[in-house]
Amino acid sequence: MIQKMLRSVPGISLLIIMLCLSVHAEETVTGVWKTIDDDGKTEKSYVEIYEEDGLINGRIVKLLRKPADSLCTACTGENKDKALVGLKIMSGLQKTGNAFANGKILDPENGKTYNCRIWRDGESLKVRGYVAFFFRTQTWYPVE
Repeated sequence: MIQKMLRSVPGISLLIIMLCLSVHAEETVTGVWKTIDDDGKTEKSYVEIYEEDGLINGRIVKLLRKPADSLCTACTGENKDKALVGLKIMSGLQKTGNAFANGKILDPENGKTYNCRIWRDGESLKVRGYVAFFFRTQTWYPVE
């Protein structure tokens, strides 16, 4: 019966397909994102978010305000003085409802690592770093 309805109104079939595709597209967080500083205006870098072994990770692929050969001088341990371009700053995020959480994010400005949660908000991506009840959320935008 549904097939008969869809054949009788071809536009409905197309509409259903388009809605399904747009819902799927909104859910994806992978791709290249432009990071914006906490001031909400200053563009800082491009971060590629990718899936690896079922987890979501992210690495800096381009710096917008610093020289391309800048190092993570504030970092400690294995990231100390590593090049910012190519640096993995987001790791281990898992799908939880409409978001990805239970991972970590590195702030290369201070070298500290925080718990991380990300989710789509329309075309933008919300990125939250937090410790206990204290958090900071930035809005990132897709690079086209």
